Amino acid sequence: MNTFDKQSVLIELQYLPCIEFFSCIQSFNEIILESNENFVKQSYRNRSYILGSNKTEMLVIPVIDGNKKVLIKDIKIDYSQRWDVNHWRTMSAAYGKSPFYEFYSDYFKNIYDKKHSFIWELNFEILTMCLKLLRVDRTIRQTLRYEKEVNSTVFDARNLISPKNESISGQFYQSSPYQQNFGNEFVPNLSIIDLLFCRGNQASEILKKSRPI
Repeated sequence: MNTFDKQSVLIELQYLPCIEFFSCIQSFNEIILESNENFVKQSYRNRSYILGSNKTEMLVIPVIDGNKKVLIKDIKIDYSQRWDVNHWRTMSAAYGKSPFYEFYSDYFKNIYDKKHSFIWELNFEILTMCLKLLRVDRTIRQTLRYEKEVNSTVFDARNLISPKNESISGQFYQSSPYQQNFGNEFVPNLSIIDLLFCRGNQASEILKKSRPI
């Protein structure tokens, strides 16, 4: 069975997911979020990339007990480092003058203002908000237990979309350039907020073009 002939995709929940993440999930009717895995360091689960005036900026959420084997749903956010203030300041500096910042920024600011205790709760609310803004309507459910092997109707995308896995990115994503805020050279596969803030209601169409044929 071809990858995109399957009905559901099993994938980890990510922070301000990259365009590749959305390019992948839009190909399936159902999104199954892996909620019974252990937290994985140096992954998109707690980091994201945006384009600043001078370079690509990495946003990392500090977590408590990230070095231990802790279920992703039990990982707490460390607010002692004021990461939320720093992230919002960095995003505002990068996109404050972008065409659609004023239309979308409050949606995200309201999420940050809630100061979620757990990274799962934060990431889940960001995901559902992004899907709404992109007008991507999908069934979403969570796993009940961790299973190494999945049903034949489910595509297992866990850990395939990663900062470390650039070599397999073409499976879900082909770059569809759009006008970004800085520089003359297009930077692909940044956080979905780069696409939303820069292209607004055109984001959905660009996302569709980013899916490999």
